[in-house]
Amino acid sequence: MEALRQDDPRRFGRFTALARFDEQASAVRYLARDTASGETALVTAARPELAAVPVFSRRFRAEARTAERLAGGWVSPPLETGKAAGTPGDGPEPLWTAAGYVPALPLDEAVGIAGPLPERVVRVLGAGIAETLSRVHATGAALQGLAPGTVLLAADGPRLTAFGPLGAAASAEAGPEDRLSVRLGYLTPEQIAGEAVSAASDLFVLGLLLAYAATGATPFTEGPAEGASRRIAEDEPELDGVPRELRELIASCLAKDPAERPSAGTVAAELALEGAAGLARGGWLPEPLAAAVADQEARVRALEVPAAGGAETPGAYGVPGTDGTPGADRTPGTAGAPGTAGAPGTDGAPGAETAGPGSIEEDRGTTRFLNTGPRPPRNDTPTTQLALPQGGTAPPPPALAPTAQQTPAASGGAPQPGHPYAAPAAPSAAPGSVPPAGPPHGGPTPYPAAALPTGAGGAGAAGGGPMVSLPPPPAPAPAPDPGASRRTLLTIAAAAVGGLVVGGGAMAALGSGETAAATDDKPAPKPRRTLPGQAPEPRWTYTHPASEAPPLTAAVWQDELLVLTGESQAAAVDLRTGKRRWQRADAAKGQAALAAGTDLVFVASPTEFLWLAPKDGKVVHRVRYTEAFDDLAVGPLAGSSGPVIWFTASHTVTVKAPKPKKGKKKGKDKQVPEAFFLAYDIVRRKELWRTPVPAGRAPGTPSYRVAAERSADILVRQRSASLTPAEVRAAKRKGSVRSFDQKTGKLLWTKQYGAATPEAATAGDEDGTLYAAVGTDLEAFEADTAKPLWRVEGTEGSVYGTPLIAGPLVHTTESSQSVGAVERESGRLVWRRSTEVPAPGNAPSITLSSSERTLIAADAVQVTAFAADSGERLWKFQDIGAAEPKGATVSAPYRVLTVGKTAIVQRERSFYAFPVA
Repeated sequence: MEALRQDDPRRFGRFTALARFDEQASAVRYLARDTASGETALVTAARPELAAVPVFSRRFRAEARTAERLAGGWVSPPLETGKAAGTPGDGPEPLWTAAGYVPALPLDEAVGIAGPLPERVVRVLGAGIAETLSRVHATGAALQGLAPGTVLLAADGPRLTAFGPLGAAASAEAGPEDRLSVRLGYLTPEQIAGEAVSAASDLFVLGLLLAYAATGATPFTEGPAEGASRRIAEDEPELDGVPRELRELIASCLAKDPAERPSAGTVAAELALEGAAGLARGGWLPEPLAAAVADQEARVRALEVPAAGGAETPGAYGVPGTDGTPGADRTPGTAGAPGTAGAPGTDGAPGAETAGPGSIEEDRGTTRFLNTGPRPPRNDTPTTQLALPQGGTAPPPPALAPTAQQTPAASGGAPQPGHPYAAPAAPSAAPGSVPPAGPPHGGPTPYPAAALPTGAGGAGAAGGGPMVSLPPPPAPAPAPDPGASRRTLLTIAAAAVGGLVVGGGAMAALGSGETAAATDDKPAPKPRRTLPGQAPEPRWTYTHPASEAPPLTAAVWQDELLVLTGESQAAAVDLRTGKRRWQRADAAKGQAALAAGTDLVFVASPTEFLWLAPKDGKVVHRVRYTEAFDDLAVGPLAGSSGPVIWFTASHTVTVKAPKPKKGKKKGKDKQVPEAFFLAYDIVRRKELWRTPVPAGRAPGTPSYRVAAERSADILVRQRSASLTPAEVRAAKRKGSVRSFDQKTGKLLWTKQYGAATPEAATAGDEDGTLYAAVGTDLEAFEADTAKPLWRVEGTEGSVYGTPLIAGPLVHTTESSQSVGAVERESGRLVWRRSTEVPAPGNAPSITLSSSERTLIAADAVQVTAFAADSGERLWKFQDIGAAEPKGATVSAPYRVLTVGKTAIVQRERSFYAFPVA
């Protein structure tokens, strides 16, 4: 860190610059004070000469949007994005983005301080990165932002600070004709082969990062630097120093074939099934790193707003990694601790003190970019597989064909001292790493060039990889899809020597078009490697159109259709293919979709019952409530059995005031709600019975739920939200169950069960046993007598959700995020397992597969599958929600339907068909 220079901006919107934090290949970062809140922020300002290039501007903003899209967990959104004010000179005003400052150390600096990190630290680090990668990959894109300097270690977990190739660039250069050349600081086998990057490329780099964190050296450091690219492409990684428990997983990430690498979600689950946040709870950093982070925070807080005119203010320096002298002139290559590429508490790359505004250092290795933010919410949960419906996935772009144009002078550069993919600098060289090489002062180290792919021209320039300029891709016609354009990442066009070991990399140039046509002539990928905890591949995925409101209800019809009802229409999805078969506006806002015999789909809309043809959704029959039910307002369906549905309805009647006594005024007539409980046959389209019941809370229709169906009666609970205040007072905070005769609808009895409240989850079985949540326990009662049978103690501070009865077991769910099974007869606990969602919340909803072998728990965070008999956790699943970078954050809970050997998982617009036992 250093004092502000004369030509540095002093203001970035509401942020006042305090000090120059560090320099990156494409940007300069400043510590700044938010004038509105007084909080410290980190402002990343694009280099002026790059900001003037339209393709850079678009990419810069795209990566900022990606940060916004990934907000949450281990990523914080930019606080503001704009242009700097008060920039001296006539040059272009730089683009900038601001994020909250969080004390943290870059991975390379952390290893330099503490050496190889303990296994638990590696697990937290890798799980946190993988959880975020999963969300990125679900959009069909690759991050391309992983590097030792872009991964930070904060007190509560890791942080990702780069969201694209600009953020991880080792160098960036503006070229003629709106071209942008970016050299990355790492390579993967597919990049060396000249192929396009993909999500699997991020997994390869993640494997390298984890191996480095665990050993202090990268798996391909053995051997001469000029053979680095060959070793990456051909040799097996050296993982002897990696803890045995992590070795297999890291080796799978480093597979040469991208198709053999696990998904990011699988890696997250393998490293920390409870999630990075859960594993990091209580502190995760070794003492030296925790002390360094705390010291950094104290020093940064001492920064003061500089005096007018940019004069240096006492207390503005002295951050760990700096010499504490305002304006001190440091020799390039000697300043600070390893890993000086720019996390809080570092002083910038070698040569940063002498580089002028907008200049590009000879070699900065891999730098971090954009955000470091406030601590993430604790509910960022373990993710075994995150996915996106096929409709929202953009095909990966093909590799661009390089030309013979090269810029050797721009591509040179020695490895950054402390860069884990370079030769570490003494005295903190990690065991097994190669000694530093090259001329003094961080200058370029000449390495022989490797052969470029066909069409790349001559040999690469010395020193870490050629910079290959490419002609702009042909202008697309018609204009490219904006969503696809946002997801398009720089394509690595040519292999280069150095790569991960010597700090080199491949160079790609983007023209103004920024996209290239996709091809479909690639062979089908190999089946994904399956690891414990990984959700199976979906049979299909379906995305509800963004032009329509999210579905309100989802139901399976005859093992053939998934029928969705929404605000504007109903739609049907073929259960075999996941393709939409029809949509029909008549059934908008429908409550449910049921089978009316074998040839019709029944839907209850707000105003009528509808019978639709399954082939095309055409309305075959309709029954309007005003005609069939004497103008009753029909409420939610309470339940169904075969062709019979049960529902409540109400209307308002006028009760005339009694005749007044002589000499008295007549009172006012009253409007009183009348409510009924009805049974209706949807095959014969006939009302079976109607029974008067107490009216509910205004407007009067009570909301019932059938808790159990028996041979002679049905047991019904009223949802507490529809109880009138008078009913709540009369019940003395106890809930009740009503029994109605199946044939006549006659009310047989009303009973209370122990201390079960109106809100208590309740379910019954056909044998006459009722299971109810009582306090923190689950109790079984004889339904007809309310006699207690057994009690199962719950988790302290937790409540049971609605149980599920199947065979000899009662499957349970608790708000402590646990599910389990008890014996129906005895109440003996068979098993209890946590879904490992760290945040408390409502009890997960539970569903059984058709075979009753798999129990599936769904909540607002994830879906977890268990073996129903033993409780073995089988897999977890979490999706990304909305796919578009500007899409709203999805917080809707998951819902699960089962049909045959398939579980349909829904989260708002996204549907996945998973095979289940």
